[in-house]
Amino acid sequence: MIPGENSGGLSPDSGKSGSDPDFPRAFSRLARDIAAKVFGYAAALALAAIVMLTVADVVLRSFFNRPIHGTFELVELLLACAVFLALPAAFLREEHIVVDIIDQYAPRAVPALKRLAGIIAIAVLLLLGWQAVLAARDTLAFGDVTMDLELPRILYWLPLLAGVGCSAVAAVVVLLSRDR
Repeated sequence: MIPGENSGGLSPDSGKSGSDPDFPRAFSRLARDIAAKVFGYAAALALAAIVMLTVADVVLRSFFNRPIHGTFELVELLLACAVFLALPAAFLREEHIVVDIIDQYAPRAVPALKRLAGIIAIAVLLLLGWQAVLAARDTLAFGDVTMDLELPRILYWLPLLAGVGCSAVAAVVVLLSRDR
């Protein structure tokens, strides 16, 4: 073992509280990973439900002439869930599509550009969230419902509001953890 290397076992002072200076960072990383998995699984579940609902509707329509009433509306709602619940996971995992043309020409500028991109993302998400709250409030006030199933339209705004709000929080967490 190399001197100063952590063997992964208990060190003589590991029983003391606060002895591991990397604990807050490790805990933060673990919390980010868990949150990303929760959002990712929720989005995947919505996608799986879309697939199952669509297949069931096609089979029932084709073989029994019995389509599932309101499939389009349910797929719409599930698609909103899939898209907007996947956003926080993408932010937490930092899995955005990145164009890295500048990286090879100005590598020293990359960290600053990443911070700038994070700040812009937060601003855009806050603006989007604010506008979504206004639209959702109007939808709720007017009592809008869907045509077939008469689902309250506010249900379509809930995944958007949750996804955008959690994405903004995730972007802040990533931005702050990047500065360490």
